[in-house]
Amino acid sequence: MTKQCRVTTSEIKAMKRKGEPIAMLTAYDYPSARLVEEAGVPMILVGDTLGMVVLGYDTTLPVTMEDMLHHVKAVVRGTERALVVADMPFMSFQVGPEEALRNAGRFLQEGGAQAVKLEGGVIMAETVRKIVDAGIPVMGHVGLTPQSVHQFGGWKVQGKRPQGAIRVMNDALALEQAGAFSVVLELVPTALSTLISKRLRVPAIGIGAGPGCDGQVQVFHDLLGLYGDFVPKHTRQYAQIGEAIRTAVAEYATDVRAGRFPTEDQSFSMDESALAELLTTDDDDSATNGSRRPAHLSIPALPPR
Repeated sequence: MTKQCRVTTSEIKAMKRKGEPIAMLTAYDYPSARLVEEAGVPMILVGDTLGMVVLGYDTTLPVTMEDMLHHVKAVVRGTERALVVADMPFMSFQVGPEEALRNAGRFLQEGGAQAVKLEGGVIMAETVRKIVDAGIPVMGHVGLTPQSVHQFGGWKVQGKRPQGAIRVMNDALALEQAGAFSVVLELVPTALSTLISKRLRVPAIGIGAGPGCDGQVQVFHDLLGLYGDFVPKHTRQYAQIGEAIRTAVAEYATDVRAGRFPTEDQSFSMDESALAELLTTDDDDSATNGSRRPAHLSIPALPPR
């Protein structure tokens, strides 16, 4: 069987030219990555959101390179076709272009990803250019950038006023000029994101940016109702998997306590003669206070420490 070729950044950019909306979703482990790919999603983001929805942090800031590499490898193993984008965590690229390039390279060389994503616009253009010049595809991210949540004073929509709107527009254009193959617009008013999408030659991928973008990205756990601590306004829950899991686990625990699980259907048989020999041995051991046991059933002594 011929192995499938992965979706390329060129194909993603071609989808914009054809007017074909781009669906993107996060994944953080092998089984979720397989499910996302089997559902036909062409691009998977291993987001640093794993800090919140998988690792239990309040923000994405504590996530490390080692955390991200661990999860990127799992997602890559779970996919054959999807383009896997690795999110660069806090302080993996802000120190300088050289360190950013080194860490971006690790995601491709060690993690097996095909592209990286980093936050920031004009201020990160030089860094993006250096990474792209080294042959590593970069997805940009502007608007509300979660790694700067403390600077923004919380999870606030960006670009509602003229000065902010101009900043978001300039950030997106700077990333395109630096060579980014696409740009994520997060928590941006619909009118602004629509305008940016029209001005960019590369795809604009929205999250909380309205329907005017070239594509959309959502968090796996939000989409499926797996993360109950907070449901963002921009999310539509297509299922309540969390509730289904809770119900299933409760039923399992009840059956164990009631002796209804496991049954013969979940159990295994053994050779009756072997069981008979074991029972005979047990009877003999009881009669001789454990002094008689066939050599082939003797328990080897533990080696001295």
